[in-house]
Amino acid sequence: MTDLSPSLVNDASANEASFHLNELFYSRTDTRGVIRAGNSVFHRVAGFEWEELIGAPHKIVRHPDMPRGLFHLMWERIKDGRPTGAYVKNRRKCGRFYWVFALVSPTEGGYISTRIKPSSPLHRMVTELYAEMARREQAQGVSPADSAAWLRATLREKGYPNYEMFQADAIAAEYEARARQLGQPVGQVQKRFLDMSRAIGEVQRETSEMTEAFKAIRTVPMNMRLIASRLENAGGPISAISVNYSQMLEEMTTWVNTFVDGEACVFAKIRDAIRLGQFLGFASVVEKEMIEIFQEIEASYPDSIDIGAEVALLEEHRKMYLDMTGDALMSVEREARRFARSVLDMKRYVTGLSSTRMMCKIESATLSGSGTALNGIVEQLDDCQNEIEQRLARIVELNSVIQNNTAMLRSLI
Repeated sequence: MTDLSPSLVNDASANEASFHLNELFYSRTDTRGVIRAGNSVFHRVAGFEWEELIGAPHKIVRHPDMPRGLFHLMWERIKDGRPTGAYVKNRRKCGRFYWVFALVSPTEGGYISTRIKPSSPLHRMVTELYAEMARREQAQGVSPADSAAWLRATLREKGYPNYEMFQADAIAAEYEARARQLGQPVGQVQKRFLDMSRAIGEVQRETSEMTEAFKAIRTVPMNMRLIASRLENAGGPISAISVNYSQMLEEMTTWVNTFVDGEACVFAKIRDAIRLGQFLGFASVVEKEMIEIFQEIEASYPDSIDIGAEVALLEEHRKMYLDMTGDALMSVEREARRFARSVLDMKRYVTGLSSTRMMCKIESATLSGSGTALNGIVEQLDDCQNEIEQRLARIVELNSVIQNNTAMLRSLI
């Protein structure tokens, strides 16, 4: 049996097989998950002879600690044609374990996977989630499908609305941590996607705070009507203002529901397209590195593995990633333009708020001492309008960051 190189040392406390950060794993399977090819790192770290690996199901390296729900989720996604990234704990032939962050995607006749060594804090968080998943499966008899659903729900609680968001953050975190430790730069494509991800995250915070400010003034029309009822005939103009204000609030509510609320809104579409592009952008650079390693490092392979053919397959696969990245960027451009137009709509609503505020000021002045309550509404509208205007200005700025980076990325890919 091929043993580990000197660089792979035994951690007596954890029984973990170590390998270098700059080492990448590669394997290709058929549609049933049977191994058809692999690289020397996979062969060495897994600890199996080539004849034991080729033709064996990929689960030959599956560690019993891994929750079945994770594999259910992965198979569900890749059978649907979606590239997927996941943390995986594997088992070496001798029983020791090793962790990878695996990129798995459909290819002609099966699936292809390139894997890196995880080293970010996110990995430590995931190991705890997996342990809980496995405990639930074993102790409570939770099915793989229900276990996968629990993982998605738990990730949502941790700020990831869907798995795409999680895997995009995970690959970026692992690649950045790896590059930092190896003293390597992060490419311009990846940096720009990270800039866009940060920008859309800030847009989410700004829109969330803005809608909270908007909700705080929903009681204004009712308060106006109460004031008008106390003033009897003199309250007629205030009643008219409250009606107009109610209509304006309805329009603003529709705007929130359409553009910033829920998983089908314009904001969510921009966010998901950016995160998909980020995931694919990092995945493509990992595959590029794998191609370079295949071409630069000589290793002994069995006759059944044609390295030239594997490189050609990887190059074709990477091109597919880049094409998909381009499609994601087109979605970002389209939705960002739509979002920019929607922000202009909200600005018009804010202008309406300003008009309402001015009419309230005028009525308050004519009512003399009776206008005290109306003055309170005016002050509330002042504070709300200032906050909304500031947040809208920041959203416009952030949307411009996204659009500018999108244009630059289109020229880089």
